[in-house]
Amino acid sequence: MDLSEYDPASLPDLLPLYYRRLFPFYQYYRWLNYGGVVKNYFPNREFSFTLKDDIYVRYQSFNNMSELEKEMQKMNPYKIDIGAVYSHKPSMHNSVKSGTFQAQEKELVFDIDMTDYDDVRRCCSSADICNKCWTLMTIAIRILDRALDEDFGFQHRLWVYSGRRGVHCWVCDESARKLSQAERSAVAEYLTVVKGGEETIKKVHLSEPIHPFLKKSIKVVERYFEQYALVDQDILENKSCWDKVLALIPDTAREHLLPDFQKARSSIERWAKLKKALQNPDHKKGAYSDKEIMLQYCYPRLDVNVSKGVNHLLKSPFSVHPKTGRISVPMDLNKLDSFDPFAVPTISLICSELDNVNTKEEDQSSPNEGEPEAKRRTRDYKRTSLAPYVKIFEQFLDQLDQSRKGQMLLKSDIKKEF
Repeated sequence: MDLSEYDPASLPDLLPLYYRRLFPFYQYYRWLNYGGVVKNYFPNREFSFTLKDDIYVRYQSFNNMSELEKEMQKMNPYKIDIGAVYSHKPSMHNSVKSGTFQAQEKELVFDIDMTDYDDVRRCCSSADICNKCWTLMTIAIRILDRALDEDFGFQHRLWVYSGRRGVHCWVCDESARKLSQAERSAVAEYLTVVKGGEETIKKVHLSEPIHPFLKKSIKVVERYFEQYALVDQDILENKSCWDKVLALIPDTAREHLLPDFQKARSSIERWAKLKKALQNPDHKKGAYSDKEIMLQYCYPRLDVNVSKGVNHLLKSPFSVHPKTGRISVPMDLNKLDSFDPFAVPTISLICSELDNVNTKEEDQSSPNEGEPEAKRRTRDYKRTSLAPYVKIFEQFLDQLDQSRKGQMLLKSDIKKEF
């Protein structure tokens, strides 16, 4: 068997090597310490580890990078989740006076999972994904990232591939980390368009005038809709497919369209006929039906509970997905359309790449008196397919640093004026 092919049974053997030689502890600590500006920000952060056989260890906390590193190398977690910054050290939560242990801050986070689109994708279902339905994640990131930037003014948005079937966003601006539960709920509500459970047939309702946010979101969907929905998903291919779509438009237009649909030869043709029919003044009720269909089939579906709760846990970047072996990696939004979830490195691939370094180099890279452990590890990950993803992370951290320095300069200038 090729060493780089992932087998879930190999995880206990691979994780110790990953946490010892490849996990980017320095950058990770740099992120969650936020410049060390706020005392106890890192020590009061909750980490949760899922160990072998689904043993779940919550309320872990560490005073510094070295403690975190040692514990992760000792426990070799199958999954790492990050929680809130609490009023006290999470590891002490049992000894704190009842009611005083409170979640105080956390990044504003978003979790988009492909399973939430199962009613509108035809290629895959459940935990499966393919390049055809991955377009839904691309659309979701484009819509949400624009809104978080332009509508809310958040500058520091880290998008991360979950390792299997979805994406996460960590909004790291200080103003985002300080949001209350009510404020987080308001942001999540603003961004939620597709509403209703399985029993709800029509999940999107537009009214005049269309909100500017929705207009911009529709523009994004329009860029992808023909290729994604009409070609790749073929959403009007046959009667059972088009019945689902026609259920979303007014009855009068539906009756008018049925004969046209039977004559047409492709989803593209049928969609053109549907749009034309809806422009008919007789179907005023359906003026926005085509846009509602597009949003129902393509608009991001958020797990709002993840975004609302300050104390909600979310899978950490650089955690390994136990089922696929893929590393949960930061994404470069400048190359979003070419991002391929199947090209993301697995733990077995990067460990085998490390193994393939020749023995002479291996000897040189083993710790010696003059070389700090962190420096050696930097050299190690750079020899593997993990390197470009750590670089994306570092660029994100540099922007965070620059923005923090800018704010501190501004504060000192204001102080001088007084």
